[in-house]
Amino acid sequence: MKKLAFLVSLLLIGIFAFSAGDVVKAYTTLEEPLAKELFDKFEQETGIKVEWVRLSTGETVARLEAERENPQASIWVGGVGLGHVEAKQKGLTTPYKSPLAQYTPAQFRDPENYWIGLYIGVLAFATNEQRAKELGLEAPTGWFDIIDSKYEKLVRVANPNTSGTAYNVITTILHMFHEDEELTFMFLHHLDRSIDQYTKSGSAGGKQAAIGEIPFAIGYAHDLFRLIANGAPLKVTVPKEGTGFELASMSLIKNGPNPVTAKKLYNWMLQKEAQSMIAEWYVLPVSKLAPKDKAPLNIDELRIVNQNFVWDAANRERLVDRWNREIGAK
Repeated sequence: MKKLAFLVSLLLIGIFAFSAGDVVKAYTTLEEPLAKELFDKFEQETGIKVEWVRLSTGETVARLEAERENPQASIWVGGVGLGHVEAKQKGLTTPYKSPLAQYTPAQFRDPENYWIGLYIGVLAFATNEQRAKELGLEAPTGWFDIIDSKYEKLVRVANPNTSGTAYNVITTILHMFHEDEELTFMFLHHLDRSIDQYTKSGSAGGKQAAIGEIPFAIGYAHDLFRLIANGAPLKVTVPKEGTGFELASMSLIKNGPNPVTAKKLYNWMLQKEAQSMIAEWYVLPVSKLAPKDKAPLNIDELRIVNQNFVWDAANRERLVDRWNREIGAK
């Protein structure tokens, strides 16, 4: 009997030891409540615990570079697609072709399977209607509106050193001006006069506009619509001259720990249930498995600039360096 009890104890220890190793370490650029919702559901369904850290796109790429020789995470979920392209170009991620990738159209995934898109979100302006009314100002409807002197120091946007959202603003203007870099930076200098503060993350400006700390902000429309759903007195307008978009994406980290569980999370994120959860976030999921009737904007009715993700990623450091010299240094 004692021998049997000893064997049972050994078996239980083995089971618990195995379970303790059933974990996946992740970096995410999703907003924290949304990341928690997804990762908690994954753990509930699979028993695999997700140990995650929330970072902006720029912070994630920087951390992956710093940890290149000793990766601390296995998967990066969310984050502007340009960051994932940049991570690929720097040899920080590894290819993986999920059996569920077939449901994501080719234009929304890497042809060599280094990254895959999850959803699209377009750049937009947020206006705190109460603050704007007090100032006698209307919501800006275009890029040339928001650089008007009447908006001087009344707008907030992120810093392109840490935010993929902010770099998307730069590339949107660049492509709007047909890749004329001098016109682009002339515009960015004018925009700088309207900016009172450059925030660390792309969603911060919208949150600060929601509480009236600043009347106007530039961010992604889905973040702004989520604030409105929670009672924020915001109005969302999409630039009439054309707007850019993020393709929030997902990658596996090269030589990351627990690659098997990382692939399980990767596959789960592409399943119908996870895609349905993502569709509730006011975004436009790109997978054919996701419902398409929940988005507050119809991307087919918007003027979208012609983005080139590979070029934008390859030129990010150069363009951000120029922004730092000419604008950030001030």
